[in-house]
Amino acid sequence: MRSANVYINDRIAGFLSKNDSEEYIFRYDDSYFTDILSPPISLTLPKNQQEFKSKTLFPFFFNMLSEGYNKQVQLQLYKIDEKDHFGLLLATAKYDTIGAITVKETKSTKL
Repeated sequence: MRSANVYINDRIAGFLSKNDSEEYIFRYDDSYFTDILSPPISLTLPKNQQEFKSKTLFPFFFNMLSEGYNKQVQLQLYKIDEKDHFGLLLATAKYDTIGAITVKETKSTKL
């Protein structure tokens, strides 16, 4: 299982993982979920439920990935298979992203 912490403006908002059965899970952090002033990270991942599951990488996270030439450069640089969207997200969404969201790989399995 691979997993990551999801941050919004450097505050932990939730956890994203891909389990052994190739299912993606996004789960809001307990304190973030219960804080009524904290916005959802995306309109497609509303705070009216705490956990979401999908057979594909959630569109919100998929749209954080580069396309075209930039994607090809990243795949070669990080030696990632072009079908490994989660691996590419973990390699490229750690620091300077467009918007407030960053995704940082973790070794622990919080989910």
